[in-house]
Amino acid sequence: MSIIDQIFDAGIVGCGGAGFPTHVKLKGAIEHLIINGAECEPLLRTDRYVMRNFAGEIVGTAGALAKELNIPACTIALKKGYTAEIAALRKAIDKLQSPVVLHLMDSFYPAGDEQTIVYEVTGRAVPPAGIPLDVGCAVSNAATILAISDAMKGVPFTHKYLTVTGEVKSPAILRVPVGTPLTECIALAGGPKGLGCCVLLGGPMMGKIISREEAESAAVTKTMSGIVLLPAEHRLHELQQLSVERMVTRAKAACIRCRMCTDLCPRHLLGHPIEPHRVMRRMALAGSLESIPEDDPALKNALLCCECGVCELVACPMGLQPRRINAAVKKMLGQKGVRYQKGEGQTQVSPLRPDRKLGTQRAAARAGVLQYHHYQIDRFVAAQSHRVNLGLNMQIGAPCEVIVKPGDKVVEGQLIARCPEGKLGANLHASISGIVESVDNGILISDGGRTGE
Repeated sequence: MSIIDQIFDAGIVGCGGAGFPTHVKLKGAIEHLIINGAECEPLLRTDRYVMRNFAGEIVGTAGALAKELNIPACTIALKKGYTAEIAALRKAIDKLQSPVVLHLMDSFYPAGDEQTIVYEVTGRAVPPAGIPLDVGCAVSNAATILAISDAMKGVPFTHKYLTVTGEVKSPAILRVPVGTPLTECIALAGGPKGLGCCVLLGGPMMGKIISREEAESAAVTKTMSGIVLLPAEHRLHELQQLSVERMVTRAKAACIRCRMCTDLCPRHLLGHPIEPHRVMRRMALAGSLESIPEDDPALKNALLCCECGVCELVACPMGLQPRRINAAVKKMLGQKGVRYQKGEGQTQVSPLRPDRKLGTQRAAARAGVLQYHHYQIDRFVAAQSHRVNLGLNMQIGAPCEVIVKPGDKVVEGQLIARCPEGKLGANLHASISGIVESVDNGILISDGGRTGE
């Protein structure tokens, strides 16, 4: 069986957050395979743990992929400051006599953005609305490569590595079954330091904040990379509570037309025509999403936004929300079927880009999480759950088709939902052994034990 077939059978999707099915990403004329070890978000330490402790698996799997898929070049890209990870990877490369090479980057945000890392490694700029394959590259992060290593041994994607940090008593790297309740993950990190906390899924720059109440019913997904507890009154929580109407009103009153949001935009610096300051001006004039013209080129350029948060958390001197307004415009245009023409409006990479890279520590400071940035997270916890809730739409593409029913006995690793034939998607496997309790909005499995034991 080919590696691509093994990846498909195992149900692997990108572990970095987007969730693109990996068996599709690795098809095509790939000239350069890039393993993303940059750990884009401040505070997250998952990929660093994986690279330190599974360097041999990562190097060996990357080399096997490159050989079977006839990929001429294979690079692991990570930050210069990751000294322990660099040492582990170099040792593995030497031991395996692997053709894989390392590319060491400065510590900046968003170094782990796919299009950014492609340019850093190859000097090739992905066109606007394009993907790395348009310039002969494929990018997979370190945790995804580790999942592929398991798939090559016949082990499906059932467990997830993630960081739990912030306002918890014992920050940790966890390995838990997909579908594990978030409350269990927080408990494995010692529990919250206090009562007044909110939960950030992902990192501080791009993550989503949910309330403690919402966290009670939420579960680990294939794409979840971290859980960060923050004080309930944290600035990130307050910003997320603003409605689009309120954000537009603030823009009308306070935007000073300085264009700093555009000048520091990582995608703009790569030669993409996105200009957040123009989107802000158009929205201020229009007054509402319903009033904006669909054919306005400045608003259409919002479709190119990767929602990294630099414009909002760092660039804007007035504390406005260009990222969220861009996201709202993207969603509205998407619902109306507006699409961006690949490559349209592409310009040269800005010569100012090297001087406008945002240091990771500064990103953490501007996001208000500097107090957690220097945590050395060496504690590792591997845990099982007695009850999991497996969502059917943890990937880009079509939801999985359920092939089990309530009352069925399943074993860990058993296929319980298929990728629809002929569609973009991924298979889903039971992450614990037990009884299927329900198949409503997801597949709920219990082994009959008491959660938390």
